[in-house]
Amino acid sequence: MSSFARTDTSLLGRWWWTVDRWTLLSLIALMGFGAVLMLAASPAAAERIGLKSFQLASRQIVLLPFAAAVLIAVSLATPRWVRRIACVGLLGSVVLLIVTLFVGPEIKGATRWISLGGLSIQPSEFAKPCFAVVAAWMFSLKSEETGVPGAKIAVALWLMMVALLLLQPDVGQAVLLTAIWGTQVFLAGLPLAWIAVLAVVGAGGLVAAYFALPHVSARVDSFFDPAAGDRYQINRSIEAFMNGGLLGRGPGEGTVKAQLPDAHSDFIFAVAGEELGLIACLLILGLFAFVVLRGFARLLQENSLFVLLAASGLLVQFGLQAFINMASTLHLMPTKGMTLPFLSYGGSSLMALALGMGMLLALTRRRVGGEAKP
Repeated sequence: MSSFARTDTSLLGRWWWTVDRWTLLSLIALMGFGAVLMLAASPAAAERIGLKSFQLASRQIVLLPFAAAVLIAVSLATPRWVRRIACVGLLGSVVLLIVTLFVGPEIKGATRWISLGGLSIQPSEFAKPCFAVVAAWMFSLKSEETGVPGAKIAVALWLMMVALLLLQPDVGQAVLLTAIWGTQVFLAGLPLAWIAVLAVVGAGGLVAAYFALPHVSARVDSFFDPAAGDRYQINRSIEAFMNGGLLGRGPGEGTVKAQLPDAHSDFIFAVAGEELGLIACLLILGLFAFVVLRGFARLLQENSLFVLLAASGLLVQFGLQAFINMASTLHLMPTKGMTLPFLSYGGSSLMALALGMGMLLALTRRRVGGEAKP
């Protein structure tokens, strides 16, 4: 691709010279880390559930080329097409979220998955990036004389999505979605009263979740009081980081993963700590931070309110999800079952993140000429 000339007017030529190649490279590097860690962490998990040693790893790694293809294909889109993709994606996600509540299997006290054509899909993963873009579109309509009550529609969308997630229940995803929406409320320049109401509602919702949902109260109590609940996984996670030291024991040489039930998913950062060491963990952290900070830096000169809000929402989702996972693994906050973007096991998470980051790359391209209109 580097052979493309700046005068190349083909679709790929324009894409190559306008897309943020450093962000693209960072995302591909995260996928590479994910492949290495999946080979290291998944055999023990596969054997525990009666599968062949590398069956989980092969499932995930086979999806990586498809995820990369989705990432690049979506990044070719114009902002208008990003909106269309997000609208279709959000509509499909809402339908699947509703269906899941009725026909989805209950796993660990929650109903979050649905089987389609032999594939297990978690609709909430696809709902997050699509919601970020559609809510941004609605907020951006307030600055245009369209007669569409965009802000009110955005509020209704948020309430509907949070309600669907809490019915599963999935408090973590509801909090993440609210953080995306709250960021967009702030950046859209809506009255401070809206932000104050959001803060009060959010705080009230967290308190209500603590008293209404036993698994939430158990995790919070366990975080503050070691004797209040089961801390087996978090203790093993801390042990993994201590074992790894600065340079790690080497890929495949870790031992704690054999004792960590979720080593391949929620606690994969602990596997990185033991086998790759502190330096590699800091590199992974740096890649996440680079994507987020570079994304916001490219938005500083953005004139389109829609692009600003949509890209900001996608960046908040990506960065906050990574922060929650790593902070939980390091016992800096109560544990929450949330994947580490592009590293944790999970086909729905991988493909949804590829979709979201593809939309981010599309929105942050240096649009010229016919691509300038959002």
